[in-house]
Amino acid sequence: MPTPRRLAHLPHCSLLLALFLVLSGASEQSSGSEWQVLQPEGPMLVAEGETLLLRCTVVGSCVDDLIKWVKVSTQDQQEIYNFKHGFFPGVIPLIQQTLEPLNCDYSIYIHNVSREHAGTYHCVRSDDMREYSEKQLDDEGTVVLVKGAGDPEPDLWIIQPHELVLVTTGDTVFLNCTIRGNGPPGPIRWFRGAGLSREAVYNFGGISHPNASAVQTSNNDFSILLQGVSTENAGTYYCIKFQRKPNRQYLSGQGTRLRVKAKPTSSQEAEFTGEHEAGLSTTGLLYILTLVVLGLKAVTLAALLLVLAVRWRSPGYEAIKTLGPAELCAS
Repeated sequence: MPTPRRLAHLPHCSLLLALFLVLSGASEQSSGSEWQVLQPEGPMLVAEGETLLLRCTVVGSCVDDLIKWVKVSTQDQQEIYNFKHGFFPGVIPLIQQTLEPLNCDYSIYIHNVSREHAGTYHCVRSDDMREYSEKQLDDEGTVVLVKGAGDPEPDLWIIQPHELVLVTTGDTVFLNCTIRGNGPPGPIRWFRGAGLSREAVYNFGGISHPNASAVQTSNNDFSILLQGVSTENAGTYYCIKFQRKPNRQYLSGQGTRLRVKAKPTSSQEAEFTGEHEAGLSTTGLLYILTLVVLGLKAVTLAALLLVLAVRWRSPGYEAIKTLGPAELCAS
């Protein structure tokens, strides 16, 4: 059935406006329950004067003005970093690109750590400081312990020296973890991710992932190898000490983020991948936003609008003059 001429001539402004209205309405209806904030439980140990890396990944959204870091201690509760505004001395964001769509990294560095930095850190979602609910701050945050210059040497240090490892599919990955000291009796384990959804990767002396193996060059080396990695293996890996009695997490490393890039099969695919990473086309970006933000209820309408846009640009239809930004909305 031929497309009506009026529909075929639908200008970009009208199409984009309609899609924007649908996106805006759907995002208001679906806000809240689809977000998930992932951060390591800790505790993490850092010495005075060193740099602390606090990791946080938000799954399902990339809205900087809704993410903040809050520190809770026995003395007070304070906002230590706000991705929307403000200046926070000694705190800078860790800019890392995740490969998963709408998974955003909101990790931060705290430089020149002092005793005052000890406490529990929460990566929270809120529009205003007053909106922090008790539930948000009662949830497991990242506990940070600080060793002062005059303090006795702790019984255990966990050192993960690599913050980021970049590989391609099929490679073998080395994830380094060194233990100083002994700590209480209990195993060392590797996990991917944080929170309740974290995945067990390797258990020294227990059941482990099939493609993971230990590389123990010394009694203090708890590094592992991941063989034949795929894009599904991307994520942040934590080397963690557990205490056997009581059975609980005792100390955690700061984590190593693994990024896995698909290996191109030809020079042509490599060129395409480079162009794709340089920037998405407007139609492709709208399509991705539509699928993720709208939800099932609005996908049908958004897909219809996109189909109309593609058909409108097809060679079989009457050519339309390309207009500038000012002419586009005026036509």
